[in-house]
Amino acid sequence: MDSDSILHDKIVEYMNASGRDDLNEAEPPRKLVLEKNTFNQTKLSNGTSSMISAKQRAASNSYETQKEQCVKYFDQWTETDQVEFVENLISRMCHYQHGHINSYLKPMLQRDFITVLPARGLDHIAENILSFLDARSLCAAELVCKEWYRVISDGMLWKKLMERMVRTDSLWKGLSERRGWIQYLLKNKPSDGILPPDSFYRSLYPQIIQDIETIESNWRCGHHGLQRIHCHSETSKGVYCLQYDDQKIISGLRDNTIKIWDKNTLECKNVLTGHTGSVLCLQYDDKVIITGSSDSTVRVWDVGTGEMLNTLIHHCEAVLHLRFTNGMMVTCSKDRSIAVWDMSTSTDITLRRVLVGHRAAVNVVDFDDKYIVSASGDRTIKVWNTGSCEFVRTLNGHKRGIACLQYRDRLVVSGSSDNTIRLWDIECGACLRVLEGHEELVRCIRFDNKRIVSGAYDGKIKVWDLVAALDPRSPAGTLCLRTLVEHSGRVFRLQFDEFQIVSSSHDDTILIWDFLNVPSDQGDGSQSAPRTYTYVSR
Repeated sequence: MDSDSILHDKIVEYMNASGRDDLNEAEPPRKLVLEKNTFNQTKLSNGTSSMISAKQRAASNSYETQKEQCVKYFDQWTETDQVEFVENLISRMCHYQHGHINSYLKPMLQRDFITVLPARGLDHIAENILSFLDARSLCAAELVCKEWYRVISDGMLWKKLMERMVRTDSLWKGLSERRGWIQYLLKNKPSDGILPPDSFYRSLYPQIIQDIETIESNWRCGHHGLQRIHCHSETSKGVYCLQYDDQKIISGLRDNTIKIWDKNTLECKNVLTGHTGSVLCLQYDDKVIITGSSDSTVRVWDVGTGEMLNTLIHHCEAVLHLRFTNGMMVTCSKDRSIAVWDMSTSTDITLRRVLVGHRAAVNVVDFDDKYIVSASGDRTIKVWNTGSCEFVRTLNGHKRGIACLQYRDRLVVSGSSDNTIRLWDIECGACLRVLEGHEELVRCIRFDNKRIVSGAYDGKIKVWDLVAALDPRSPAGTLCLRTLVEHSGRVFRLQFDEFQIVSSSHDDTILIWDFLNVPSDQGDGSQSAPRTYTYVSR
């Protein structure tokens, strides 16, 4: 028998014997109860404290001598032999001993890789790992140690976090543009050409969060700044439709004109004429404005110059609504039909298909790559396949005609002359929720990921909690967050984003409800006089 085998047997024999020195042979090993000042921990060679008590070691005769002899031989073995031997020892131990060993090994197996990586010239990997943290976790990481703080600071991780939010969240993107700190992000260069340190972004972040919380609070509480455009002329009795961006508002009026307003000065920049009836619907992109009118025509205009480019004559009664995107347009009419158009250019627009099935005027359409959705005075919503234009299903539930809807993903939200709003799952046709609160016909409706905004013939605009509305457990009485009353006539159209609502009415006004820039005196219940611009036709 070789010396290693003899040593192995001796160690095992010693371990078994010493384990019995202080235990009654008639009893199984018991877990020791740790009392204060009972144990004096011993520092081992690797810097870790032993969990075994001094009293237990004292009870093992010649422990220190035998231990030194065992360690001496152990150090002479290969790593593989050492591992095999330790495994053999562990297999002979009882459960509570395994617990002590686990507690001993746990800190030894931990590695501060964020500190180790830069020491090996791999700063970029440490920065990349920490760049996935959210703000709360990044704050905690800064407090771990000086090296973690340095990695975060040198890697400009607060700047990268803000850039990620701006790229993925429309609220952050809009706020960065409105507050001006977009110049410090992405590939933009500040006006002085000097990029601020990471501490600048670290201090800016809580200010942004405060801004966001204030905006959300203003929506909930109804606090807003108000701007009013009076756009009446001698023959006008209402603003039927509108769309806006950061620079302009384009509106369609009952006086047969399209008026383009500067959103900052509220002045009328251009008036487009050509329709011989009221302008009932419109949409624009960066190239063209397309309008529909009670004169039964659809007209195409150059968005920059206002020049009329094309006139489409198909419907035999008023064109009530239209939508276009990605080379396709859908129009609907009082003649009960839906027309699907292919748009190659502004002057090359051809009729692809006419959809029939509604038994009354088709008041509104919306579509995406999968479905075309239409709503009618016949109380139904019909779903059509976008590619084939084939009928798919009918959504039934409204008790009177449907005046408005919006469709996105699986969700359809509709408003009706039964004074209700309904939420639908387009795939199965189920009505998910009925919202009640308006006192007259719900004329316009829009929604985003958080809220629904509706306008009605009662002159009121209501803001609803979309997330709560989609939760069947939410009480009906909690769904309407705020009712806004400023219009003196029927609300015909509205559009909104994270910061504002823009609405138009039979009272010949366009209102801009600003939830970002709120007068300071609104906190005590008062309201400042709205900024007003009046347009008078010549």
